[in-house]
Parts: sequence; structure tokens; C-alpha cells
Amino acid sequence: MAHASMAVADSEILRSHDRLETQIGPYHYEIVRTPEGSAYSASDGAKSVSVPLAWAFGIGEVGQTYVYEQDGKWYESHLSYYKNIQGLDYSPGHQRTVPSSLGSALGRLFEIGEPRLCFGCHSTASTTSNQFDPSHLISGVTCEACHGPGAQHVEKMSLGVENQKSKTIFNPRTLKPVDSVEFCGACHRTAWDVALAGSKGIFNLRFQPYRLETSRCWGQGDARLVCTACHDPHEPLVRDLASYDQRCLACHTTTPASKSMPTPDHPGAACRVSTKDCVTCHMPKQEIPGMHATFTDHRIRVVHKDDTITESVSPNFPARPRGERNGLFFAFCLVAGPGVDRALLVQVKSAVLQGGGHNPFAELKRVMDAHRHPTSEGEPQRISGK
Repeated sequence: MAHASMAVADSEILRSHDRLETQIGPYHYEIVRTPEGSAYSASDGAKSVSVPLAWAFGIGEVGQTYVYEQDGKWYESHLSYYKNIQGLDYSPGHQRTVPSSLGSALGRLFEIGEPRLCFGCHSTASTTSNQFDPSHLISGVTCEACHGPGAQHVEKMSLGVENQKSKTIFNPRTLKPVDSVEFCGACHRTAWDVALAGSKGIFNLRFQPYRLETSRCWGQGDARLVCTACHDPHEPLVRDLASYDQRCLACHTTTPASKSMPTPDHPGAACRVSTKDCVTCHMPKQEIPGMHATFTDHRIRVVHKDDTITESVSPNFPARPRGERNGLFFAFCLVAGPGVDRALLVQVKSAVLQGGGHNPFAELKRVMDAHRHPTSEGEPQRISGK
């Protein structure tokens, strides 16, 4: 998480590649190291266009996408680096077609408000006073991205007057199970995001909270079925698949159903095949076309032969299965944006639910303005020493 973004000059991938190049139709693309960072260019043989890259999104475990600014507007590079091919290919979400002109060959112009959302999930404090300002951001997803501004918390801790009930810092651990998954989904995508984008099929495989929400056992409000039950956001991702068995067996019985019926402590039926390496069968990895990597499908299920990725929720705004949905994250993501601002979850929820006859989005903006503001020096609030 701490490496979700970085200045291009700090990208280890670009540091280790003096030149990356590829050909798409009549256009020859290059990313070339320069004394200042990296230059990204496209040429049709007669003319060329070039821009300096500004930011790199992604540590590169799968790939890395680049962002640049031109004439005061932000663009996403048409090409990304992919680890498994050690080279460039179309960026995720970009149409795999030949650009219509040299002028549009380099990248995609972000829509209004989109830079705020992208930087909000890949960096910390890129938005203050409800205004997007990347000039003072902190690279990567740091403490304050999830826990909120920490200056008051640090001050009280240093004075010894902070306690667990204090509200100077937000603790996502206090969220109910369903809200906890949607908290992570503010960046990793939930059913709301899929419905809003209208995306379908295997490309949704990389939206883990959404896929988890399509699991048959989802929506029961069980803390054993949340993102943090398996993943510690403060630690690197654990890649030993067998280590997840204990999480699966926290719900599922370990003997065949004919001998042992599910209980309140273990409501899940026993697997008829094995009690180890659970995720290799029930959360299989699949390759997403064009992304040159396999992704774990977080829709927990019995996978049958020739199983294909299907959508288990309506393409319209879906109701939370067997639970309450109050529009919180729909409003939150559209108006407040994800990233550091999502730490205001508690206040935002109150604003949306208590808006009464008022516009909940106006209430949401009021909360944002009241809790996210620059210091007297104009810098974003942040933990001392950052």
C-alpha cells in the first residue's frame, strides 16, 4: 500500500529500464530515462509527440501505469508496463485499438473529478478543503489514508491523554462487517462501482470486495468474512496459499456433512474433497486478457468444470444481500472521493443518514470542509514528521 504511487523519478521499474518501446499500428512508443525522470513519446514516422511523465501508479507486482499533466489537465498513459512481459502494453481499461491520431496516441484525458479519485486511492492527502491539490500529496497509501488526519492524535498521545474512545483518529476496526468490506471497496471497488461503470465479465475479477460480495455466504454480517480477516493492511500480502486455510476453517466444519452438521460457530459445510489448500479450488486464479497476470477470484464458491465469470448482481444499483444498504458509499465515492477522505466514514455516514429533507451531498460537503483542511502554513494536515 505504501508503494501504490511514486514520483516517476522514484520508480524502480523506470530506473532499471533506460528505454521501453513497442509498436502499435503506425505508432512507435518509447519511455526513455532522462536526467529529470522519464519522457514518454509516440511517433508516426514523420512527426512525434513527447511529454514528461509525472507519477507512477502501482508497485509493479503486476504492472505500472503512468500519469502526466499537460496544459493544466491530467492524462493516463495509453500504455503500461507489465512485469510478466517486461514491456509495454495497453493500460487496464483502455480499448485495444489503434489510436485515431498522433494527438490522441499518448494517453486518455481524465474526466472531470477523475484525477481526484485516482490520486485519492494511490496516494495520501491529495485532497484538502475538498479541493484536489497533488502538489502537497504523500506518495502511497500511508497511515492517514485510512485513519484520517493524525496531528491531534499524535499531540494527545504525546501528552498521555489519548484513549481508545477518542475520536481524534479513526479506527476502521470499529466498523460492522459489511461496512468494513465497503470501506476497503472505496478503492478496491464494490458492487456500486461495478453498477455505475456498467462493467461485466472477467475484468471485474480484480475488484475483490465486489467479488466477495457475490459469494453465496456474503451479507450475513460475520466478521470472519471481511477483507481484514485474511489480509493485514499493515503487512505485505501473504502469498503462501496454504496459510489461508485456518481462515476458511474458522467457518467451515472439517468433517463431511453426513457426519457433522454445521453449527453457529462453524456455519459452513465441510468440503468433501480436502481440508487444506482451500483457496486453490474455491478461489481460483484466472488470467485477465491483456493484463499478463493471474488474479485470485474472491467470489468464494464451488467451482465447476468450465466455470465462467458471471455477474451475480443486477446491473442496476444492487441491494446488499440480506442486509441494509443506505447509499453511504455511493454518495461517499461520488462526492467525497476515496483515498484519505474515506477516513471520515463515521461523519459521512451520519451526514447521509441525517440529511433529512436536505441534499445529502451538501451535508457530505459540509462534513468534508469541516474535517479536512490545511494547516496555517497551507500544508495538508498530517502526522508529525511525515
